[in-house]
Amino acid sequence: MHSFFTKLYCNYLIITLAFLVLSACSAQEDQLSERETRISARESELVTLFAELVEQRKSLRKNPSDNPGNTKDNSDADKNSTCPCNTNSGEISQKKQSAKTETRTTILGGLEHVYLDPPGMEFSARIDTGAQTSSLNALDIVEFERDGKPFVRFNIIHPQTKEKLELTRRLRRYVRVKELGNKESQRRPVVRMRVVLADIDEQINFTLENRSRFKHQVLIGRNLLQDLAIVDVSKKYTTVKADSSETGGKK
Repeated sequence: MHSFFTKLYCNYLIITLAFLVLSACSAQEDQLSERETRISARESELVTLFAELVEQRKSLRKNPSDNPGNTKDNSDADKNSTCPCNTNSGEISQKKQSAKTETRTTILGGLEHVYLDPPGMEFSARIDTGAQTSSLNALDIVEFERDGKPFVRFNIIHPQTKEKLELTRRLRRYVRVKELGNKESQRRPVVRMRVVLADIDEQINFTLENRSRFKHQVLIGRNLLQDLAIVDVSKKYTTVKADSSETGGKK
């Protein structure tokens, strides 16, 4: 009899525990179901908001003038563009330089008269866009120092009398030049001289070399022509000869 009640009590406990477990599971399921319902509602709200945002974005693209933010930005941009105080000085300088280059562009022929100072006279020169540095016929070149600075003394040929004219110039540097047919490059001195050609008046570097085998003592290269002149090799002596009284007054 005691055993029967014990078994009955155990079965009661098992049934009670099962009922409690089922109740707990049911409660959890109810909570999960409620959460799913809330999440679904939030998702629906988000989808609706996203759709409204997309529509607003489309309307703004179609009517940009209706956007006050854009109007403000455009007005600020117009103020910045019209205000001279906000203009970049570097851009102004470049524009001025570009305009200066355009106005100073000169058309030259393959041969032109150039004024050299020193010696303060005009020579017939070959205009060569293929040469990087201009060159000058120099004979009897002698290098020396004066007050601790390098100088060079050389002779050029007078264009009319064919006599030698002695010039002395500050030695700027040396360049290595390799001529056609020569395996070894030659070391040549470089001096600085004033050149007047058409409306161009510049101080440029000249490589000193013996140009006796050439018809023209002076060769003008890109270090003078670049950004200042256009060369038409089909033309010759397109510029007017310089007046020595006028060119002599320039520095």
